[in-house]
Amino acid sequence: MGIRGLTRKTAPVTSRSQRDNRLRLVTGQPIAAVRRATAARRTGPPRPPEGTPAPAELAALARFVLADAVRLARWADGEQGAAPRGSTFEDVRGRRAPGRTTPLRPEPNGILPAPELRRAAEALSLTDHRVRAAWDHARLAGLVELRDGVARSGWRLRAWDRDDTAVLRGWVALFDAWSLCRTAPADADPSLVAEVIEAVPQLLSLLHLSSGTAAGPVLLDLLRQRVAELRTERHEPPADGSADQLSALLDWTWEALVSVGALRPRTGGEDVALTALGNWAVWVKLEQICVAAQSPAGHIEQSAEGLLRACAQYSPGPARVEYRAWLAARPVAQAVSELLDAARGDDALLRGLAFEALRTVGAPAESAVRAVVDEPQLRPYALLWLAEQQGGEPEEQMALLTREEATWLWVDTAAAVADHGESHLLVGHLETAVQESLPVLLDEVRGTGHPRTVQVLVALAAAHPDPALAKAVRRAAFEVHHGGE
Repeated sequence: MGIRGLTRKTAPVTSRSQRDNRLRLVTGQPIAAVRRATAARRTGPPRPPEGTPAPAELAALARFVLADAVRLARWADGEQGAAPRGSTFEDVRGRRAPGRTTPLRPEPNGILPAPELRRAAEALSLTDHRVRAAWDHARLAGLVELRDGVARSGWRLRAWDRDDTAVLRGWVALFDAWSLCRTAPADADPSLVAEVIEAVPQLLSLLHLSSGTAAGPVLLDLLRQRVAELRTERHEPPADGSADQLSALLDWTWEALVSVGALRPRTGGEDVALTALGNWAVWVKLEQICVAAQSPAGHIEQSAEGLLRACAQYSPGPARVEYRAWLAARPVAQAVSELLDAARGDDALLRGLAFEALRTVGAPAESAVRAVVDEPQLRPYALLWLAEQQGGEPEEQMALLTREEATWLWVDTAAAVADHGESHLLVGHLETAVQESLPVLLDEVRGTGHPRTVQVLVALAAAHPDPALAKAVRRAAFEVHHGGE
């Protein structure tokens, strides 16, 4: 297994029909695409529009929007950082609440059962409605994950107070999943709901280009036009009663986007308006911005996690130099143990980079790597690493993985790309799946049990240019989020 750049370019899937969405069998290497993303970062991001708040201000707004989700995630994981009712994000970091010992146990589909919902509401002095919304937001923003039937904090939660970039990426993940944050009207045509979701980026782009505001009737007319275009493109007749339903679905859309902090609440006949966060997020989508991470420096004294995060910004050659310097400064057994501990974290990029660093160690790390083969989270990486040490060819290495392990690895790698790369890389990653078609891929991805499955599918749906494929992926994300309902 390696993290080196891809040796060949792959073209995105562009079929307009789900039946024709064949996926090429490509033996791409885990996390390789992220190297290309970090290389692009070094050219520097474009400047945001004049008047856009600074990243620190945007992160403060995102922390405020997700304050309930952060409190719930910390409480669910047994931390003592949940602040009393009424606290803002600023004092959440400084105030402490009594600890708890009983873990929060969601249902297998991720939904909080009524007793757990009530327990969380009482502990945090929130209404049931706010707890339910906070739970959904926490899951979709990567603040909480389900492991062995218990809610645990995600890696973003641990970086929440110190890393503005992690905060903004978490909020963008929630923004991408806005349609999962509010239940669509029960009597709405499911196909029409999907088309409205597909049309929303165009509506948001109009808002952004109109200085962040637009009249509701104008947006409704644009929505009607866009839905009609989608139906024409697919040679489908107009939906029965679609004119009446579109107005209600547009209201549902605005409510969901308000709930994630992308739109300002409306009163009376006010125009629809983007928040500063929403305006920035739409610009990010349009410009494909990639926020620069920490600058290169000496890393010998840093932890394994610090080393790996820094080396993610380097091309393979300079990264190996840093790995060797870091390894030379500590005993081999200690270094290998620290790298494996970093690989056990929730950030998939670090998992892949940890095994890249272990390639620099070579044979002295073999016994330690063999010892983690039975750990589900590390098994695919460990098997590929051991095969490479034994001189196996890439095709032979991938053959060592079962279908389920290869699919889990595909989701894990996609999570790394979604968290740290650009959207077009996530689209390209689709072609590295071992499945022969999109329906088979989605069916098997749903069965992996990977904690980031919903976020990966939502990010892929948001990034993919093919509306039919994006619709299928979005539907799969909805089914996973709601336990297959």
